[in-house]
Amino acid sequence: MIWFRFSMTFFLCFLHVFSYKLNLGKNKFRSPYLSIAGGVSVAYVFIHLLPELGEGQELLKHMSGHAGINYLEHHAYILSLIGLITFFGLEKLALSQSKKKGDLGFWIHILSFSFFNALIGYLIQHPDDKTVISLLLYTLAMGLHFIVNDQGLREHHKEKYDKIGRWILSGSVFLGWLAGLLIKIDHAALALLFSFLSGGVILNVLKEELPSESESSFWAFASGAAVYAVLLLFI
Repeated sequence: MIWFRFSMTFFLCFLHVFSYKLNLGKNKFRSPYLSIAGGVSVAYVFIHLLPELGEGQELLKHMSGHAGINYLEHHAYILSLIGLITFFGLEKLALSQSKKKGDLGFWIHILSFSFFNALIGYLIQHPDDKTVISLLLYTLAMGLHFIVNDQGLREHHKEKYDKIGRWILSGSVFLGWLAGLLIKIDHAALALLFSFLSGGVILNVLKEELPSESESSFWAFASGAAVYAVLLLFI
């Protein structure tokens, strides 16, 4: 199973490095393939991610004797909200700094997405009871999520992202997976980690994957969401 998890990690790293070859952002209007990718990620959030967040909430409610998490035992959703606010604050800071001279905005973007990607890589390795099918669905959703994120970062930072950023983000996925292989944490801490990550994923769905009316393809977006929702419900 470790080699299968490694192959899923390698696939996500590969997408970050080579997604620019898809040429999805060179037309005047948003590519319908990006809308499909957005639909898939939205379906994953609502059909899989939010229910798992609910399971994390229930797990924390039944934990006792863990120093530092007793206050949060009823607040997994609050931690998810903190994650959303944290990543939103970093996004706003990066965009404001990008309007000024210098590289600070670029590095804020790259470091925040590196942390986000490392969490995703870590969760490929955990929990250990994930089936092959669930890992495939997770990897597919996150891979399409990465493609949309890549396009947004490329639009903001141009050649700088292709020269430096995509390599750092690719490496952060691998480092997250490697950390998951070497460092084991208990289920309570994992639930807290997942709650925080959920906020970041939901933010990216709202920010990048629900495109404006002038750029979006409704039918492509709706088709991607519908097909992936069916897969999640019946597989």
